[in-house]
Amino acid sequence: MLDVARHFFTKEEVKQYIDQLVRYKFNLLHLHLTDDQGWRIDIKSLPRLTTVGANKVKRVGGGKFIPSQPRSGGQYYTHEEIKELVQYGKDHFLNIMPEIDMPGHSLAAIFSYPDLSSAPDSTKMQLRQDGQVMDYFQIGNTLDPSSEGTYAFVDKVVTQVAQLFPFPYLHLGGDECSKIFWARSDSVKALMQKEGLTTMDQVQGYFEKRVEQIVQAKGKQFMGWDEILEGNVGAKAAVMSWRGIEGGITATKLGHPVVMSPTTFAYLDYMQGDPIVEPPLFASLRLNKAYQFEPAPDGFDARFILGGQANLWTEKIATFRQVQYMTWPRGFAIAESVWSAKGSKNWDGFYPRVEAHFARLREGEINYAPSMYDPDFAVSLDTDSLMRVSLTTELPDLTIYYSFDNSYPDRFYPSYTEPLVIPSEATQLRVITYRGKDPIGRMITMPIAELKNRLEKEGKKQ
Repeated sequence: MLDVARHFFTKEEVKQYIDQLVRYKFNLLHLHLTDDQGWRIDIKSLPRLTTVGANKVKRVGGGKFIPSQPRSGGQYYTHEEIKELVQYGKDHFLNIMPEIDMPGHSLAAIFSYPDLSSAPDSTKMQLRQDGQVMDYFQIGNTLDPSSEGTYAFVDKVVTQVAQLFPFPYLHLGGDECSKIFWARSDSVKALMQKEGLTTMDQVQGYFEKRVEQIVQAKGKQFMGWDEILEGNVGAKAAVMSWRGIEGGITATKLGHPVVMSPTTFAYLDYMQGDPIVEPPLFASLRLNKAYQFEPAPDGFDARFILGGQANLWTEKIATFRQVQYMTWPRGFAIAESVWSAKGSKNWDGFYPRVEAHFARLREGEINYAPSMYDPDFAVSLDTDSLMRVSLTTELPDLTIYYSFDNSYPDRFYPSYTEPLVIPSEATQLRVITYRGKDPIGRMITMPIAELKNRLEKEGKKQ
């Protein structure tokens, strides 16, 4: 899954991505086409989605990982470009599945058509009159499930999307649906009374069933993220399990088709190495962890498992070079996990093949992360209250050399054999990994202040 909503990637970049994916037997590209930050597909009967919604709606971010984002020039795919991408995928034995995320993650649509919101009429009126982009928390990002206008909007969108994409499934999101404005809405309360609904999850379930009916009327099958289960979605809905594997377990027991896509193993927007050398993101996912992905784990009825999927969200990924960096080599791990027979994988056989393919990526000028050569840092206090740092590597045949004196270590420096006591006068720790006589990892500088900060955070957690 490539998120082209948060940051847009051109038709040619998507083609390059397809070229790279099919070399490793990925056979489906899930395009996340809409979100709060942008609407990226032309819907001719709803022109404001691209004249307004593609202009990267300003929103107040969620802490340091998602900064507030200004508006920028509108970018989207025309019908002709979509058809070209679909055909390009077909020519390379790859299908494309579209996702239109709803009812949450819909700020770009709401900014384009304010009546889609459950916000108060005064808020919608202000948006209609002066086009002022409001604080996200004033207008919300969730469609109004009680308005027939919402379902007319969905019908128009799904009609055109279904015509453009021949793949049998349409993904309609359903994740992270904020229900704050629903709870305040008189019309939502009236809907609940009319339909006998008692919880907001049931309200979302009502919405999902209505949307599923629209999708089926266009000859397509409905798919959504695992939250759609919380409102008793229709029996034929397919479920993409992202919050671990639990949603997938529940879905298979209910007879739903399932795609396994858990954050635990398959979120390629997570950091690949220690945060000191990686772009700051939500969490970490090392290569060896991604390699542990099992799309049909024990306890599942494998008949209901459609496959496995890796997800690349792009809140913090603004360039195609960074898309490549975040995909490879973890994409190798996902591909091998999905295509391998259970129990047949072997890490010691896998990573040498990864290294062989690094040479192919370099020859093709494709960016990749060398993070598997870099150590992880863990800091602790010993019984004498001395701060110690432990270093671990993913690969078993590497030696770590280090210095505390601000110099640059090579293989003639001390090698790491046990947790290091940090000298009181040290301001930074430098490390590098070697294989034999050859440096192979990046020279990493770890400030002692950063280690102290991590130790303090760990103490607060405990």
